[in-house]
Amino acid sequence: MASPVKTPVAAKAADARRRQILAWGLGIAVLAVFPFMVYPLFAMKVLCFALFACSFNLLFGFAGLLSFGHAAYFGIASYVTAESAKYWGLTPELSILAGTAVAIVLGAAFGWLAIRRQGIYFSMITLALAQMVFFFCLQAEFTGGEDGIQSVPRGDLFGVIPLGSHMAMYYFVMVVFLIGFLIIYRTINSPFGQVLRAVRDNDIKATSLGIKTRHVKLAAFVISAGVAGLGGATKALVFQLASLTDVSWQASGEAVLMTVLGGAGTLTGPVVGALIVTGMQQYLAQFGSWVTIIQGAIFVVCVLAFRRGIVGELDRIAHLPTVWRRRRAERRFTPAPRPTTDF
Repeated sequence: MASPVKTPVAAKAADARRRQILAWGLGIAVLAVFPFMVYPLFAMKVLCFALFACSFNLLFGFAGLLSFGHAAYFGIASYVTAESAKYWGLTPELSILAGTAVAIVLGAAFGWLAIRRQGIYFSMITLALAQMVFFFCLQAEFTGGEDGIQSVPRGDLFGVIPLGSHMAMYYFVMVVFLIGFLIIYRTINSPFGQVLRAVRDNDIKATSLGIKTRHVKLAAFVISAGVAGLGGATKALVFQLASLTDVSWQASGEAVLMTVLGGAGTLTGPVVGALIVTGMQQYLAQFGSWVTIIQGAIFVVCVLAFRRGIVGELDRIAHLPTVWRRRRAERRFTPAPRPTTDF
């Protein structure tokens, strides 16, 4: 029996699916060998901050909401996970779920307040709320103040698999990262993601089409807070520490830096940005306080030279031949305008 003839649309869809499967397979393979190329603890740090940056990118790159207080969810999840693992005796997966759940609840409360304003007012509200969380963590007894919660046990995964070794812990972190990244991927490539882009591009027009923009923004805010909490909760177990650094405004600035550097509005841009920023912090630590200045200089150069971010510019260059062919075809088939005669 002869196979059915594929239409051009079906052929393109099948080709896109093959490319997606290939990209996912290649990405998982790179993650699997990553701890053999660098120190495993550094690799885990990259994945935790990549989740943090991806969560911010969902809010900023796809919803158009610039939050200056995203570290509140990253840090509070870190504290709750450390507390539940050290003092409540929960297993690693339950500790991470507890921290992520608290981050989601906090994101829902803060998002409900913040989305009532737009632009710089939204950004300032998120910053003010995050500073409230910072001072709460500074004054609360269970957080340990400036000392934080130290010596957090990694425990046994499901009560069976010990996570004491760096390699075992890395592959657990890799699975957590893939789950968080898949949540972001499915959110972006869903009908909700299309609505989110419409709200970002033109809020007034989306409202005129019957879209409840506040509900859409709040949903994106909650998902973003949850993924950020997932990254912070995992980081607490990796470094066995929850400190004020995780909830400070500098951490929120790092999320902005990673996203813009890698490419806001792209899927893998924040991951690349997290790798670059954490790599600079790791390998330029010998320069002391000059690391911040070096990061700022690199950030300025990249913003001026790569206005779409590193991944965004690479994607634009890769699509240049297609754009040129389309423009040539349009010039070829566009008839020349007829001369007009004025009487």
